[in-house]
Amino acid sequence: MALARPPGTRERFFACQLAAAKIFKTSDRKIWPRGDSLAILDSNGLIALVVIVLILSQSIKIVREYERVVIFRLGRYSGVKGPGLFFIIPIIDRVILMDLRVVTIDVQKQVVITRDNVTVDVDAVIYYRVVEPAKAVIQVENFRVATALLSQTTLRDVLGQIDLDDLLSKREELNIKLQEILDRHTDPWGIKVTGVTLRDVSLPESMMRAIAKQAEAEREKRSRIILADGELQASKTMSEAATLYQQVPVTIKLRELQTLAEIAREKNLIVVTSSGGMGEVAGLSAALQQEMASENIRRGQGSP
Repeated sequence: MALARPPGTRERFFACQLAAAKIFKTSDRKIWPRGDSLAILDSNGLIALVVIVLILSQSIKIVREYERVVIFRLGRYSGVKGPGLFFIIPIIDRVILMDLRVVTIDVQKQVVITRDNVTVDVDAVIYYRVVEPAKAVIQVENFRVATALLSQTTLRDVLGQIDLDDLLSKREELNIKLQEILDRHTDPWGIKVTGVTLRDVSLPESMMRAIAKQAEAEREKRSRIILADGELQASKTMSEAATLYQQVPVTIKLRELQTLAEIAREKNLIVVTSSGGMGEVAGLSAALQQEMASENIRRGQGSP
């Protein structure tokens, strides 16, 4: 009986190759399919593309003409950008957008006690804008709130140093004074106060009645002065007329005739005089002319 020779190295190698070929040819036992590898590669590429797009979207900034951007890099001030397109480094750079347009503050009604101890309610409108964005961010925590509070305190302080009459009659001067004070205090914050307008001054009811009485008394005073001036002028004219009547007595008769004519014209009457009366009038006129000529001669002789 012949014994089988144990398989050598070559036989074992060929047997392993045959077994491996059978495994890869079996459809239900694929170890590394080609389609799955491509799917994994495609998904990785898509994720990378999304990350790149996100980074670019965070890096590109567009600023309008009336805006500026204050940039801080790793917590330190880096500069101001804008307007237009520029790039930043995401995560490392932090940006703060600032609006450079004019902003209005409607100051709420403030209770003010004037220098003459009159209580009034005053409200105003403040106009300001940011001129240095870096200072507005670095020098003050919230420039909007700070400017509004400063406007209220300044309004009370300035109006408390003047009388009620000045408050009512000198609004333009007060507006300019308030604007200068606010602008001086907000300059370190990079804020420019462009205007202040006192919009309304509300007085107590009793004070309004007192002012009305004062105005009425002032009007009555002016009317009496005008009437007195008129009476003075009338008395001077009457005095001059009386002097003329004394110097030329014939003018009295002419004045009587003139008065009769005026009454007749107003009452639509006819005044009838005799021919002798007309002759008397002619004689009076001639006498008046003679008296006036004599007076002129006397004045001429009396002058040097």
